[in-house]
Amino acid sequence: MKRFLNAGFMLLAAGSMTADTLPVESFSYYGPFPVTSPLMVDTVDVNGKSYSERMLDMAPARVSLKGLDHSRFEGAFPPGSDTPAVHMLAFNFENTSYATPELTVKGPENFTVYVDGRKTDDMKLALRPATHSIVVRYLSMPGAQPDSLAVSLTSERNAGLTLREDGRRRFSLEDVLHGPGISSVTLSPDGKYLMTYSYVTRRGGKGDYTTRITSTADGHTVAQFNSRVQWMPEGSEYSIERPTVEGNALVAVNPATGAERVIVEEMPENDGYILTPDCRKLIMFKFNDGRQEDPGVYEVLEPEDRQPGWRSRSSLAVYDIATGITSPLTFGNRNVWLNDISADSKQILIGTSHSRLTERPTTLNSLYTLNLNTMRVDTLVNEDGFISTSAFSPDGSKVLVQGTPEALDGIGRNLPEGRIPSMVDNQLYIIDVATRKVTPLTRDFNPSVENFSWSRADGQIYLTAEDRDCVNMFRIDPATGKITRISLPEEMVRGFSLPDAGRNLAWYGESASAPVSLYMLDTRTLRSTKLDTPKAAQLADVELGTCEAWDFVNTKGDTICGRFYLPPDFDPSRKYPMIVNYYGGCSPTGRNFESRYPHNAYAAQGYVVYVLQPSGAAGFGQEFASRHVNTAGQGVADDIIEGTKKFCEAHPYVDASKIGCIGASYGGFMTQYLQTVTDIFAAAISHAGISDHTSYWGEGYWGYSYSEVSMANSYPWSQPDLYVKQSPLYNADKIHTPLLFLHGDGDTNVPVGESIQMFTALKLLGRPTAFVAVSGENHWITDYDKRIKWQDTIFAWFARYLKDDSSWWDAMYPATPL
Repeated sequence: MKRFLNAGFMLLAAGSMTADTLPVESFSYYGPFPVTSPLMVDTVDVNGKSYSERMLDMAPARVSLKGLDHSRFEGAFPPGSDTPAVHMLAFNFENTSYATPELTVKGPENFTVYVDGRKTDDMKLALRPATHSIVVRYLSMPGAQPDSLAVSLTSERNAGLTLREDGRRRFSLEDVLHGPGISSVTLSPDGKYLMTYSYVTRRGGKGDYTTRITSTADGHTVAQFNSRVQWMPEGSEYSIERPTVEGNALVAVNPATGAERVIVEEMPENDGYILTPDCRKLIMFKFNDGRQEDPGVYEVLEPEDRQPGWRSRSSLAVYDIATGITSPLTFGNRNVWLNDISADSKQILIGTSHSRLTERPTTLNSLYTLNLNTMRVDTLVNEDGFISTSAFSPDGSKVLVQGTPEALDGIGRNLPEGRIPSMVDNQLYIIDVATRKVTPLTRDFNPSVENFSWSRADGQIYLTAEDRDCVNMFRIDPATGKITRISLPEEMVRGFSLPDAGRNLAWYGESASAPVSLYMLDTRTLRSTKLDTPKAAQLADVELGTCEAWDFVNTKGDTICGRFYLPPDFDPSRKYPMIVNYYGGCSPTGRNFESRYPHNAYAAQGYVVYVLQPSGAAGFGQEFASRHVNTAGQGVADDIIEGTKKFCEAHPYVDASKIGCIGASYGGFMTQYLQTVTDIFAAAISHAGISDHTSYWGEGYWGYSYSEVSMANSYPWSQPDLYVKQSPLYNADKIHTPLLFLHGDGDTNVPVGESIQMFTALKLLGRPTAFVAVSGENHWITDYDKRIKWQDTIFAWFARYLKDDSSWWDAMYPATPL
């Protein structure tokens, strides 16, 4: 019997161009699994094929070893069996760069190979960076077992191919794309039951969605559905629509007993509805189609008329359950939406909007209360373009309004004279319905408000807000205005729900190094109890690198917030390439575990990842956020360049000659702009980036309205220097960094022409560049298969220039003679 040298954790040089062979000697052995001969009902099958003992193992397309007992095996074949038996030998290895090793298996006469659980006939593997599993499955017959085994991986460029025997693995794109998660949670009005909307994304992109109702007392599941349901306005019952002969009936269900009662015998036609708290009426939403144009030759009424459905208008109607009568609540040519219903069911809070293109803001919103009994309308806010959503106080005497610092005559503004606030820095205000007095709640509060709820249980206002690079939860005492941060075990609160009674608050969130978990918060003790981490089992064997905060003080004296991720096998004596990431739009790049740019996945490939929050990001106070306005990236770029240089000085393990940068949308513009003012980057990637502020301003669906944020009161004809001199296109000749443009060719936010024209400029200048379009995709790449190739394109570009390894890029985009 042959034995082999112990390969251990052999590391093959990534840069070697000779064929290197990695022998595998140590395996996890599963088996033997006896199989029996079939009942011979004939001598041949339907195709005239004779029986062969090889048919005893009907090897499936996928194999899973979870839950199977195994032992460690080295050297010769494991003991045979007195009967025909299936055996499986498994080993793991990982690569931090793209690899194309050839697998060789010698010994068993007939075997099947599985790579990452999937059967393959091709022994020439093409593997993205990850920890991979190989399973060699074979059938043994009594007395015919070979006495030697040779398994190896051979590659001309092994890119850090390493055997791994500790049962751990690196985080990868597959962990981002697949598995279970939570989309929202809601507590029953009495707080006794929790409704969790969850999903599972399978390989291939298909998603399964589930609604689960559990008891808050003991966590017991009392009901589960494959569709969404909602709570009744009071108590513990939930409502669901049941099909009938005529249509659908609305039914209330008791989760404890399963008893049902009919609320509405036949649901009226609607585009959505909410039951009033007294369960006597349905407030229904309706969408009314506007005049249709000739699809061949058509008029565009306004810039946003290019959007499908822009001419449709929403309206409200009320359905009286007792009489079955439906009546319109609103009529007209303005969009109308429902913000809230008062606890006594007498009043609804509605908003309307219409456009006014000749001055900023170009969209004006109004806020009204409407008495459902008398149809009396009171105007709370008239044509204010800086307010958004709102809600009643528990007693209906006040209204909580979300808006920018410029809302409500600027009463919440806290800025130096002459400075224009950011329109994405969200504040909260209280309006007294009787007196119309406005009280700003968050004027001196730096975080930017995201979601809020005025509790009927304790009268406090609970909210989540962008707080530096986190999303934290806060509580406001409306009587005193005091704001208290609630300490929670996660860095990014994704959503929360309050009941009308009791002391529970359900919430879910994630952190930079932890997937989404579900919690229950006691609002008296402010202690959270974890209920579930859906991806815990899937990620149990994942080894993450560390994530640490790193702030610096820039030359202006500002503290710029940041953090960095290290590879899982980090060695401070080595030199690592680094990727720099920064915000798109105006929100900070949060500490999400899974995102468009999954930082842990980059770190797993051997990069240091530096994420910073430069000037202009919301969540750091009004003054900091206002720096986004009318600068066209100038201060933002200064912070990124200074931060990158200082980070390298403070962390000698970073290879300062191998730094890449990446951003999307405004961050894509920033990627392009940075290359016109610095040469510190070895590679750059712009996804859906703006190259010319003037063309974007006029062509994007929301180009002119986003310019209200970034270029407030400035237009191409009034501030040509801002629009031209700060546009990368007009500075293309200054770019020498290899720059990749990625763009969905159906992008309606930042049209694909923004990448095309910049790519054209660099090609004419003879600069290193590439342009990859994603067919049919918009501003976000959402198609499953296309997202994978889009992400692999990013990985391959960075590997090409930051690791001097073009093999992945060449495999995806082979050179074509021109």
